Amino acid sequence: MLKKHPDYILAFIILIFLILGVLILYSVSAPISQERFGNSFYYLKRQLLLGFLPGLILGFFFFQIPLNSLRKMTPFLFFVNLILLGMVFLPKIGLEIGGASRWISLGPISFQPSEFLKISFIMYLGAWLSKNENSQGKKQRWSEKIRMAAFLIIIGVIVATLIFQPDFSTMAIIVAVGLLMFFSDQTPFWATALILLLISGSFILLLHFAPYRLARIKVFLNPEVDPLGMGYQLRQSLIAVGSGGISGLGLGMSLQKLGFLPHPLADSIFSVFAEETGFVGSLVLTLLFLIFFWRGIEISKRSASSFLKLVALGVSSWITLQAFWHIGSLIGILPLSGIPFPFISYGASHLIVELTGVGILLNISRQIS
Repeated sequence: MLKKHPDYILAFIILIFLILGVLILYSVSAPISQERFGNSFYYLKRQLLLGFLPGLILGFFFFQIPLNSLRKMTPFLFFVNLILLGMVFLPKIGLEIGGASRWISLGPISFQPSEFLKISFIMYLGAWLSKNENSQGKKQRWSEKIRMAAFLIIIGVIVATLIFQPDFSTMAIIVAVGLLMFFSDQTPFWATALILLLISGSFILLLHFAPYRLARIKVFLNPEVDPLGMGYQLRQSLIAVGSGGISGLGLGMSLQKLGFLPHPLADSIFSVFAEETGFVGSLVLTLLFLIFFWRGIEISKRSASSFLKLVALGVSSWITLQAFWHIGSLIGILPLSGIPFPFISYGASHLIVELTGVGILLNISRQIS
């Protein structure tokens, strides 16, 4: 018997994320907004209007849409997304910020197509991997060689579109989630080993042709190599996290956000949160993401079709992996990436996509037995 209601635990966790996102963003952004614009609510209002509101609308739409219709539209959404990725390089349309061409600008509004690729790719890959499923739920297996080659072509197209922007962190998230979905689909050991070997070789080539990425890894291993350059953000982040102690300085009381910590609204927002709420707050937030992942995996395991299993696995893995990469990079256990903290970092594109993703996940949770 299928459920008619969504997973209540998952819905409650998402609600907590949204409330925390508003509180944390206001706490971090208020003094910066006041200094720059004379209005302490400036960044929060923009996030609510351009990210939160459209994200809720899209999330509700994908929560209500029949899942068969969702599956049918995935190729269209994916290929439109690839076209948008190419448009970031067009004059007068593409917007370059900090040497990276990742945005499309339409008047006063700009958005990042690579963020939308996360969800469109997960849906497309889920539909593609499960397309030989018959009505009894059994698969007529493809030739594994053809299947693996097709998967590598899909990944290769995505890598090619992202590498020139450049957007290494988004590329890494998409490749990692894609591999997890592919390997969960009964892939033989030889295919797994070969794909990992090819991707490892590609990663080495990326480091060779983009020395700044290798420099980031060196700084990750030893921040003192470049304490006033690439190592500066990590050093200031560790100061912020350490200053929080057990219970934190209190909401709004961070000192590091006042000109010391780079990108406190987005890339470094967890460090400010840790400074203000301490170890206790950081632990609670980490546990919330672990519960989110647990519910996503449970939904995946109990879904009726391979498509739903794979999409639920992809969405829950993407958001959790992104959260822990953000946290890990700011406490020095992973290389710095600039990846946004799900539901919390300032930025409309990632918030819209994350709310769309959890809308789909909640929709799938209504279809499990």
